[in-house]
Amino acid sequence: MYNQSSIKSALENPKPLFSVEFFPPKNDEGGKKMLATAAAIQPYNPDFVSITYGAGGGTRETTMRYAEALQNEFNFEVMPHLTCVGHTRDELLEILEDFAVAGFRNVMALRGDPPKGETVFQPVDGGLSFGSDLVSLIKENFPDFSIGVGGYPEKHPEASDPSTDLAHLQTKVDAGADFITTQLFFENQVYFDFVSSCRKTGISIPILPGLLPVLSLGQVRRFCNMCDAKLPSQLESRLEKSAEENQPKVGSSWASNQIIELLEKGAPGYHIYALNKTQSTLEILESLGVENK
Repeated sequence: MYNQSSIKSALENPKPLFSVEFFPPKNDEGGKKMLATAAAIQPYNPDFVSITYGAGGGTRETTMRYAEALQNEFNFEVMPHLTCVGHTRDELLEILEDFAVAGFRNVMALRGDPPKGETVFQPVDGGLSFGSDLVSLIKENFPDFSIGVGGYPEKHPEASDPSTDLAHLQTKVDAGADFITTQLFFENQVYFDFVSSCRKTGISIPILPGLLPVLSLGQVRRFCNMCDAKLPSQLESRLEKSAEENQPKVGSSWASNQIIELLEKGAPGYHIYALNKTQSTLEILESLGVENK
C-alpha cells in the first residue's frame, strides 16, 4: 500500500503546484488512452492528479481501479472525487474506507450533479443533501484526509446569485474543507474577483484555479453553456479563424498565457482539466518550462 501525503501540506509550500485531472474511461480502449496520457505527464512530476467520480456501481469501481493505477503504476499522489449522488451515508463511509485502505489521503468532496434526465438534485433515502454534509462526514470519520471542494468563479448554475453561492462555499469551508479548486474559466479577472470576494467573506483557504485547454470551438461553447462560464470574444474569434486541426493549439496557448498571469499575481498553482488528452497538456507544461525528469 502506498501512503500519500496531503495536498493541504503541498499548498502550504511557497512553490506553486500543478495538478492534472482525469476522468474514469468508459471502456478498455479509453483506459489505454488515459494511462498513456498519465505516462506522458509522469516525467513532469505533477504535485497531484485527480480522477472524477461516476455514481453507480460500475463507474464507482472504474474510478477506484484507475485511481489505484494512477497511484501504483505512476507513483502519483491521487485525489479521487466523491459525490453524494445515489449513495446513502453508510455507502459513502464504505467508499471512504476503501480510499483509506488503498492509501489515498486526499479527496475532492462534491454534492454532484443530478442524474441524467433529472434537473433537480434529490438525495436518496439515508443520503446527504449538500457538499458541506459530505465534507463534515469525511472530517468526522477520516480526520487525516485532506479535503478539496469546488468553487465557482462565475457562480454555480443553480445558485440564484453570487453572494448565495459564496455562502454555500463558506458552509463547506466551515465544515472542514482544506482547499478549493475552481470550475473552469477563461478570463483571469473572473478568478481574481472570486478570490477577492472569498477573502472578504472570510474564506482564507487556498484557491487553486482550474483551467481547460480548449480543443475546439464546439467543445468550448458546450462547456461554457453547461457551467455558465463566459467565452471571451477574443478566444472565440481566434478559434473561429483557425482550421479545426489547429484549434487545440489555440486552446493550449490561451491556457498557458492564463497560467503565466495567474502565477505572477499570486495563484497557489494551477489545475489542468486534461480530459484524458495528452498533447494540449504537454504543450502547456513545455511552454511554461516545467522540468521534464
